[in-house]
Amino acid sequence: MTLQAPSTPRHSFRFGLPPSLGSETARERADRLASFLQRALGKLVEVSVASSYETLAKDLLSGRADAAWAPPFVCARMEAMGVRVVVRGVRRGMSSYRAALVCRAGAGLTVERLKGTSAVWVDRDSVAGYLLPTAYLKTQGLEPSRAFFAQHFAGSYQGALESVLDGKADVTSVFCPPASTGLSFATGVEDVLGAGAGRRFELIAYTDEAPNDGVPVAMGLPPQLVSSLESTLLSLQSSPDGQALLKDIFNAERFETAPRMGYRALYRVALASL
Repeated sequence: MTLQAPSTPRHSFRFGLPPSLGSETARERADRLASFLQRALGKLVEVSVASSYETLAKDLLSGRADAAWAPPFVCARMEAMGVRVVVRGVRRGMSSYRAALVCRAGAGLTVERLKGTSAVWVDRDSVAGYLLPTAYLKTQGLEPSRAFFAQHFAGSYQGALESVLDGKADVTSVFCPPASTGLSFATGVEDVLGAGAGRRFELIAYTDEAPNDGVPVAMGLPPQLVSSLESTLLSLQSSPDGQALLKDIFNAERFETAPRMGYRALYRVALASL
């Protein structure tokens, strides 16, 4: 589902969600987010799921979306074009994360043994689902286009992880806490697939860190509305409904104010992944 450009001036507020958690999951919870924001902002709110990260970015730049829950690389692209990111997510007390390269449990893969295997990624603009792991592999002397005999994009973390479990690919990556050691990569797997799913995978390697996802707002949005949205998101943790939205949609425990231009360093990751 993509956001459509309005043909006449509108009085609604449009919020975009990425496809990374799976479109069915996102659509199921979009109505809850719309109802919550509608009460807080005093406007009709429409929440839609973009078909890709690229579409999400284009919707923000064109004004078809007023704000969005966006992955870090999309936030970086937006900031470079003058768009403000108002808040970013905090997970397990941290405002950054990294990726874990994983394979099926028992596969026994290492970075040195990846040549000739296949990989499934989330999206070309997904930081943990593509950019961080491919940049990491290049630092290890592996060019993904040559090391893997096949690569494809699943569109979501769920789809990528399930492809590995189903034997359709050997390797994928998932987000995890920045201080990950040992088996803590499983926290990201279980955030996506549920409790106990972590033991179905094993770790290949951890990548460097990146800032968490954030909420950019479209240029031209009235300052009062930006302020209302920011305060609403920052206060989500103070109510049971807000806490449920933080967990189910944003995979975060709370939001914090995003530092200005806090995502620009990610362009180095993007360039390294090309």
